[in-house]
Amino acid sequence: MSRAKSEPESSESGAPEELLKPLDAAISRLAELNAVEGVSPVFEVIEAVQPLMFSPEGLEAIYERVPAIEAAGLFGGSDWDYPQTLVPSLAVRTVRHGEPTATLVEILSQVRLLAVAKGDFTHPSTSAEHAHHFLAQVLAMNLDLVVSDLQESDRLRPDRLGYAVQNLYHYLLRHLGYENLLEHLVAEVWRILAQRPVQVDGVKQMVTQISVCLEKPHALGGEVNDDALQLINAVFSPTEGCREDPGFDVYMERLAEMDDATLLQEAIAFARAMHSTGLVSAYMPVFIRFLRGRWNALIPTALGLSHTGADAFHCYPALIHKLIDEALFPETSQCAYGLAMMLERGILYAPPVAPSLWRQIRLTLCDAAVQKIVAVFGNSRPPECFLLADVLNVLGRPLGVGQGNYPTCQSTRALSMWAYNMPAELLRILAWAARDDEIVMRFEGNSISSRDLGAGLASEPPVDVDAVSLLTVPHLDRIYFEMGRRSIGRGEDPHKWVNAEFHGDHVGHGFRIAVDVFTGNLKDFEGFIRDFYAAYHPFYNGNIPVINPQPAGIAVTDSATRFLGWHAITIQRLAMDPDEVMRVYFFNPNNDSGQNWGQDIVTSTQGHGELYGEASLPVAEFASRLYVFHYDPIEKGEPGDVPTDDVSRAMQLARDSWASGR
Repeated sequence: MSRAKSEPESSESGAPEELLKPLDAAISRLAELNAVEGVSPVFEVIEAVQPLMFSPEGLEAIYERVPAIEAAGLFGGSDWDYPQTLVPSLAVRTVRHGEPTATLVEILSQVRLLAVAKGDFTHPSTSAEHAHHFLAQVLAMNLDLVVSDLQESDRLRPDRLGYAVQNLYHYLLRHLGYENLLEHLVAEVWRILAQRPVQVDGVKQMVTQISVCLEKPHALGGEVNDDALQLINAVFSPTEGCREDPGFDVYMERLAEMDDATLLQEAIAFARAMHSTGLVSAYMPVFIRFLRGRWNALIPTALGLSHTGADAFHCYPALIHKLIDEALFPETSQCAYGLAMMLERGILYAPPVAPSLWRQIRLTLCDAAVQKIVAVFGNSRPPECFLLADVLNVLGRPLGVGQGNYPTCQSTRALSMWAYNMPAELLRILAWAARDDEIVMRFEGNSISSRDLGAGLASEPPVDVDAVSLLTVPHLDRIYFEMGRRSIGRGEDPHKWVNAEFHGDHVGHGFRIAVDVFTGNLKDFEGFIRDFYAAYHPFYNGNIPVINPQPAGIAVTDSATRFLGWHAITIQRLAMDPDEVMRVYFFNPNNDSGQNWGQDIVTSTQGHGELYGEASLPVAEFASRLYVFHYDPIEKGEPGDVPTDDVSRAMQLARDSWASGR
């Protein structure tokens, strides 16, 4: 790694010795006390590290002590202890607006992630690639600190914290070594958008920062390319009527003066910008709400609907108009895309869906639900509006639901599966959670109420999620945990019984696991791989497609093939890609499916026939990370017919990575 230049000092980093000695002593005391008592005097370390955060030399000294700080347990017991689950937009909120201690810990965490990204430190729960993507996103959201002077709010923070944060991002920028940072960040935005996530506030924040940088073209170097302009125009000026981002009042005046031909051009431009990027401008709700009083028949064009979507629109006009009136505002602009994609899916033709949406429109929220929504989304609109908007987003993009917090991946996967396959079931469960602050599910003939249960797998409720997840995941998490508790002691993995009861009857009753639940060692691994091929691969299962997406579990590894943990996914389908390679297309609920699992196994999210929100891998590569799956035992081919070469390749990739030593 290239080190920051400085005048020679008595320490390797160039930081003054009088600042380093107290820090080293505090780290040593923290390590000793944690080893003996499990009590963390972290504030002593934080106090000692704070003076070092105002210079490149000081940050370099912290960088050199990352292994010692981590080993001493500074992050233990906090969200920062699991960097794989950290969310860039939340990190930005903490580092820019958090209270002083949280800000300082966040700075330490980001210096640690820099060491991971550069390969100078190995962390057991995250990869160099993930750390790199994380830092790229937080840099994109803080570009104003890099290219301009501090804002007043930053300058006035206590203990000169604003200056420490600015120093951090100058340091990150210098050491990540981007020759053209802006181009890299624009590519990062497009990489995320290719997955069409439901939550795009962080992406829009990145686009806003990129827009600010383009006003200072020499600040970061590089040319302003069409990819950047397309993003900026999609958010701020997608049409001729709002080309220079004039503000809502001026835009309304212009709309009132437009003739039909001009309105048609506006509608086409809005639709093109939305579908090409997955982002919706805050001007689009203004336009569509204007059409509600002037020209309802133009709304399908503005939504960019095909014959399928337009037909659904015309079959349920009262419902669609009511959804627009109640849910679509500048603050909830993304639900225009959710509505369009929901109509394109044709799910309104399923008899229970339309009445379920009418129930949702008329739903009275309980106090607990109101408090949760207001705490996360604010009160610029009623909480019912934010919830209805995200209902449209989740139903429109069921593979865009994301939750970075791994303990709740089971519940997030369930929301996706229901939105994809059983939308009325999702709306029923949501109605219970929103109205009654309770979800009731059946397990082996007995009812389980979330109201009667303690905390589940997640210690904290989700925050940076859509409103549907916000209300349902805490309940679902507790129920899933209780189902698992009731399945303990049966001699097999609890998922065998829990998954079908939790996710629904469409889950296959056949169950295979690659490891022994007591020892963690491989168990009939060849038979496991052969059964997967025989159940799912069209060449060996009688060419039967995946009828209903199925829950499965993978062993996540990083780019160095280190095992990071078990993770819940959904097998969506198997199909030939454009290069005639058979691939598994799957849903990964962790907010970002583009990952490097080592051994040149890089999950693809675009370019290999993926639908929005899918990740994919060739079958053998996917099977090498699979450790549990469900299947229909009646519709399974002959495992002995699967070629030995395919089986051996999958087994060897596993044994050289997560299964090593098992």
